[in-house]
Amino acid sequence: MNIESRKKALRYMFQKVIEPLGYKFSPDEELVNFLLEQEVLLEQKHGIPYCPCQGLTKKRSEDMKIVCPCIPFHRKHFDMMKRCWCGLYVHKDVTNPNELKQIPLYKLKRAKNVS
Repeated sequence: MNIESRKKALRYMFQKVIEPLGYKFSPDEELVNFLLEQEVLLEQKHGIPYCPCQGLTKKRSEDMKIVCPCIPFHRKHFDMMKRCWCGLYVHKDVTNPNELKQIPLYKLKRAKNVS
């Protein structure tokens, strides 16, 4: 599998999912290219493009929640951060993703009772 052509294919497929959810790819093209490449490598190894910044648990039900794009599984959390965990996707209104912070889920649960 050619990494560059697979990155293009994933980008095209993911765009169809994230856009209706109110997200876009990060404007940081270097980050996007790096993360898509990592997903291609994970797909080659595991058969699925998992999120490159989340560890696999070897429990299928849990690991399926980090198949990219995982926005639907973590919507409340990501909407509060205005980005996904690794930063591949940001809310459509975000122009400077460097200003966005990762917020651990446990802090959000305390503050907002998010699940």
